[in-house]
Amino acid sequence: MPLISVKNIEKTYVIEDVETHAVRDISLEINKGEFVAVMGPSGSGKSTLLHMLGFLDRPTGGEYRFDDRSIDEYSDDELARVRNREMGFVFQAFNLLPRTTVLENVKLPLLYADIPNEEQDTLARKAIEVVGLRDRMHHESSQLSGGEKQRVAIARALVNNPSVIFADEPTGNLDSKSGGQVMEFIEKLHADGNTILLITHETYTAEYAERIIRLKDGLIESDTKVSNRHHTKDHFVK
Repeated sequence: MPLISVKNIEKTYVIEDVETHAVRDISLEINKGEFVAVMGPSGSGKSTLLHMLGFLDRPTGGEYRFDDRSIDEYSDDELARVRNREMGFVFQAFNLLPRTTVLENVKLPLLYADIPNEEQDTLARKAIEVVGLRDRMHHESSQLSGGEKQRVAIARALVNNPSVIFADEPTGNLDSKSGGQVMEFIEKLHADGNTILLITHETYTAEYAERIIRLKDGLIESDTKVSNRHHTKDHFVK
């Protein structure tokens, strides 16, 4: 059973009676443990697709089943609960609270879960250690480099042990060295059994994945397995 299954999904925005079809008639399945990259130029619909798959937005047509349950069966409150418990997000802009410590930033998703305070600390510390930032745990996020901030965002995405991690242009604001390190962490998460959906416009970033879906004008242009996957930062080129 696929973790994510969409059939003829679409998203149309209407602004002043003008319709914009951001995503049109997309059908795909993503299995548990897969590492999938979605590529395409600006305006191709890749971020819109991520927002729908990540319960951040509802489709205007088609069917979306997550873990074999239709999105239409969820209330908005249920969507928020499932999103917090089952999904982790890493964004290009990091989305960290600036005057807040690394530990407090990573604990954020746990504040909305029914988890005791002591356990929240334990889970957050473990996630921070996974991304190699134990010595930065009590630093404010504003004191970190871009690469470190993105690693904090990855730790925050991991802390709830989600079913899937959505990464939207996670290397977009980073230099090539930091970007390579971040992709190595994401690749390691996949090796540990995590399901990853990566949005990127960079070929070398996408080739860390095992499958690449290319979008154009809101449609799937191709969906292919990757044969020459990159495994070292030496291959990472911006």
